Amino acid sequence: MGAPEDDGAELIRIGEWVKKQGASADVYGNGELVQSFERKVAGLLGFEDGCFMPTGTMAQLIVLRMYADASGNRNVGLHPSSHHVLHESDSYEVLHGLRAVHVSPWTRPVLASDVREAPDRLGTVSVELPVRWLGGQLQTWEQLEELKRTCRERGVKLHMDGARLWESQPFYGRSYADICRGFDSVYVSFYKMVGAMGGAMLVGGRDFINEARTWRHRHGGNIFHMLPYAASAAMRLDEVLARIPGYVQRAKSLSEAIASDTRLTVLPRPVQTNLFRVFLRGDAMALRQQRDRIASEQGIWVANGFIQTRVPGVVETELQVGPALGDISDADAARAFSRLLSPA
Repeated sequence: MGAPEDDGAELIRIGEWVKKQGASADVYGNGELVQSFERKVAGLLGFEDGCFMPTGTMAQLIVLRMYADASGNRNVGLHPSSHHVLHESDSYEVLHGLRAVHVSPWTRPVLASDVREAPDRLGTVSVELPVRWLGGQLQTWEQLEELKRTCRERGVKLHMDGARLWESQPFYGRSYADICRGFDSVYVSFYKMVGAMGGAMLVGGRDFINEARTWRHRHGGNIFHMLPYAASAAMRLDEVLARIPGYVQRAKSLSEAIASDTRLTVLPRPVQTNLFRVFLRGDAMALRQQRDRIASEQGIWVANGFIQTRVPGVVETELQVGPALGDISDADAARAFSRLLSPA
């Protein structure tokens, strides 16, 4: 949600914003606009320094490799739905010789007890905040603090996969720096929720980030000009962060409106971020056809897609509240969603 619909207009907007800032292009990331944005995000998250990365995949591979080399331990504790496991083509293993250790069940976020009871000695734990495939679920504040403390006591590096960290702040009611304190490093995305063209940021200690820049080069990530991507993120970050609490509140009311139809199951309930999942009975192809019919007749795009679950006849879809919801009321959106299960 939040990505521009007109790519040409977005490029023009970036150019106009850069001119207004009086910024010059960077060279391989060396330029005031890119570097000031790195400092800004690092400060926001409570770290000494940051490194702009072309992709989150690259940023996180660099983290895991650096920690493994430093400790000599190539075991990485992961949630079974982790980006590393599901969405990166086993790059942690193929490129860096790392070994994934699934430390928790699919059904909940990683906890301190998972680290203590891991089947193998861990060098690093990577934790997604929030867990996308659980509908944006988060640890409680007490659980998160215990996880940080346990990793620190055991000498395990704790990295945050913060692809959707921005949306987590209202749940905790604390600053981003407070949430991140106790993590050794954090990655955040700029195209998810922020709606930028692309790019990510890795933040950590100054020496750590200096080494990460070398690894960015080794990964082929030193783009000659990072300015367009960094500017696309920088020009919208503050505005988006200010809107997120409203999106979370809207997700709470919308999810309850949808759940009032007993044929629909919302996860989690109550929702914790602006993201949640809905489970319903039906055939994925038939539901997509009905979705298209609703869009044509009512002008409401109910969901992007439907995925078959492990339960026969039950599918799921992911909903995220953002600017694309527009002026559609909760009642109208919920009625449109219920219509998925109505005869054609």
